[in-house]
Amino acid sequence: MNRLKKLGIGVLCGLMSCSQQLPQQDFESLEEISFNDNWKFSKGELKNGMALDLNDEGWKQLDLPHDWAIEGPIDKAYNARCGGLPFHGEAWYRKDFNVPSKMEGQKVFVHFEGVMNNAEVFVNGQKIGERPYGYIGFELDMTSYLKFGEENTIAVKCAPEDLSSRWYPGAGIYRDVWIEYKNPIHIAFDGTFIKTPVVSEKAAGVEIDIDLVNASTKNSLITIETNIYNKAGQKVGDVVSKDKINASTEHTFSQKVTLSNPELWSMENPHLYTAVTVLKSGDEVLDKYKSTFGVRTIEFSAKKGFLLNGERIQLQGVCLHHDQGPLGTAVNKRAKERQLQIMKNMGVNAIRTSHNPPAKVLLELCDEMGLVVIDEAFDNWRIGKVENGYNKDWDKWSETDLRALIRRDRNHPSIIMWSIGNEILEQGRKDGWKETRRLAKITKSEDTSRPVTAGFNYHPASIVNKLAHEIDIVGFNYFPMRYEKILEEYPEWVVYGSETSSCTSSRGYYERPVAPTFKKGVNQVTSYDLVGPPWAYPPDLEFDMLAKSPRILGEFMWTGFDYLGEPTPYGGKDNSTNGYWNGDWPSHSSYFGAADLCGFPKDRYYLYQSQWTDKPMVHVLPHWNWEGHEGEVIPVHAFTNAEEVELFVNGKSMGKKVKGVDLTPIKMTHRDWKQEGPLMSKYRLSWDVPYTPGSIEVVAYTKGKEVARKAIKTAGKPHHIELEADRSLIASDGKDLSYVTVKVVDEKGNFCATASNMIQFEINGDGKLAGVGNGDAASLTSLQGNKMELFNGLALAIIQGAKNPETPITLTAKAEGLQEANIKISFQPSL
Repeated sequence: MNRLKKLGIGVLCGLMSCSQQLPQQDFESLEEISFNDNWKFSKGELKNGMALDLNDEGWKQLDLPHDWAIEGPIDKAYNARCGGLPFHGEAWYRKDFNVPSKMEGQKVFVHFEGVMNNAEVFVNGQKIGERPYGYIGFELDMTSYLKFGEENTIAVKCAPEDLSSRWYPGAGIYRDVWIEYKNPIHIAFDGTFIKTPVVSEKAAGVEIDIDLVNASTKNSLITIETNIYNKAGQKVGDVVSKDKINASTEHTFSQKVTLSNPELWSMENPHLYTAVTVLKSGDEVLDKYKSTFGVRTIEFSAKKGFLLNGERIQLQGVCLHHDQGPLGTAVNKRAKERQLQIMKNMGVNAIRTSHNPPAKVLLELCDEMGLVVIDEAFDNWRIGKVENGYNKDWDKWSETDLRALIRRDRNHPSIIMWSIGNEILEQGRKDGWKETRRLAKITKSEDTSRPVTAGFNYHPASIVNKLAHEIDIVGFNYFPMRYEKILEEYPEWVVYGSETSSCTSSRGYYERPVAPTFKKGVNQVTSYDLVGPPWAYPPDLEFDMLAKSPRILGEFMWTGFDYLGEPTPYGGKDNSTNGYWNGDWPSHSSYFGAADLCGFPKDRYYLYQSQWTDKPMVHVLPHWNWEGHEGEVIPVHAFTNAEEVELFVNGKSMGKKVKGVDLTPIKMTHRDWKQEGPLMSKYRLSWDVPYTPGSIEVVAYTKGKEVARKAIKTAGKPHHIELEADRSLIASDGKDLSYVTVKVVDEKGNFCATASNMIQFEINGDGKLAGVGNGDAASLTSLQGNKMELFNGLALAIIQGAKNPETPITLTAKAEGLQEANIKISFQPSL
């Protein structure tokens, strides 16, 4: 929900032409304009970084969003738990801009979607506002500080602190910035709330609450016109109202409109409506505001579970941190879109924004892609988890930030729950329920259409101390074996796994024997996916417990993607950081993901896919390059959603295994595991095979017919590089990305699964190398350089196009002793 946005190259092309469409010229007068371009940046302390007479000629020129810390270096001097990157310290951003004389008499605002963190904002040398919490957006009124018709200077100071986060938070103005021009009588920031309390196949009742501001000195009679458009741009509803708003007041005005035969927002058909509200005084247009929303119903029941439009949906969710791997935290729509596409392909239908308010664009994408969301506010409350955590600002800012989150996000149909906290330490306090009640009350005062939840990891403390009693939906982290007992004791509760599994692995790395242990000093974790910290367990256990307790809403596995920081299980005390958990260097990014830091699927990705998807699939592991281990028994595992799998080694059948009948024993070390002996997995099929070079192949069958197959061959010496772009045609908007997978193959084209060659990149044309990576949690090669070593055969190059390009991009990849490769990325006009 926002004023329709100008990006400098066009405005709102999403509403298609038709006879009932709002005229295009009405959109073109809207006045929220991108403020991302032409900033200056300087890292380091400055006493007067806001001063008008400051000489900033030598500062770095850049466009926002920007994460200064991802540039590195990756170094042991920085906390490995936070990515080994220099995200803390002081930095300044400055921008010179002109406000046209014709705007005098209007209100002028600047809107930051997120600044990491402890932001202070100055206009023409004077402080106009601040925001400590880096994950929430804010709007500031610049009007009284501006010189209309002249040059103005805005300066932003960022001062993120070390030990302020349990993971990599990023640094700087890492989300979009907008300048907004408004009449003194206007719709407030995040000022509409659209609800659909009554929905049927024949009609949907739409209620629109509009927050109006009269910052003028006169009372005014106003007209409010709201037109509703469907996805095709056709007007399907309208309402006109009149109201009086007094000078220097704010007022919430409500409208109602009925949509006939509404198209419901669902996972299969995420249909979105657009409400365009026009505020007038007589014939004068004062303000226009676009709000995107969906018509849908959500219901949570102890007996029926989660119902979307009356249909039971099992939550197949992942927790996602906010970084984008090699790009850091600087928000990019295509980067977010790709992450969600990779997750959907795994079978994911739900996202938990762990553990903070996400970028707006992530929620917009979830709306468009049919993913439901738990929108999470905080990782800690008044009791801190790290030395400089949000608890320092809790008393002053928690209510403001929570309300800001809900008001910003409340129109997104994808959001099904508000989470007020994750693993908060108040669970261990007898009065912890009081803060839970306060936050739940604030949440419900803003929105009663969605339930309140939290993720609890203390059991039974979260119940004994009554925190769980104060929320609507109870999330438990890592207690699957207690689901049945909790439901027996509290049959009226609605419960889900807010964090599950927490298994760790390195893509393409295999330790033998298959065991739930890891080797100190190796900095890699076996991809047989049984290793984790004390609270963790293999996915198989969660699958079992959810099957035994169908009343559980589902799960949110930790995590969908690897992320920067928290390199568990390589962690311990380190005196160099005041005894804080710093990791076993050089591990500096997580091992938790089903996909690695580059988005390359690990083996566990396919285990979830075998449970969460219906399209026939089969996956086999490990690779088949074991030179020097001829004759050694290699455990071979297969995952499938078919009925049975047959393994062939060099063309010879090793026999069929039936899913759910032929069980695979897996060892586990979870604190709640009381059973003697291993867990017998229904979800893995396995064979013990003496290694001989050649090939292994798995064939999946359902009802006796082949439905899927996959083969892996022993590769010879690395011979040449192959490049594959996820998209060879990108937009010419200066933001769009192409992700190029880099792999090495032998002379016959077989993938070299253990290759580690250093790849050098060259780029020509109108674009740049935005990031490089390989998914190795222990790699110290810069993510922003022009080279990257392969990790188990793969690397990634991220290409970003220029604005208004003329020449296509050519990426060339070279390595010593290998044939080079190149790939062309072309442009299409921006929408």
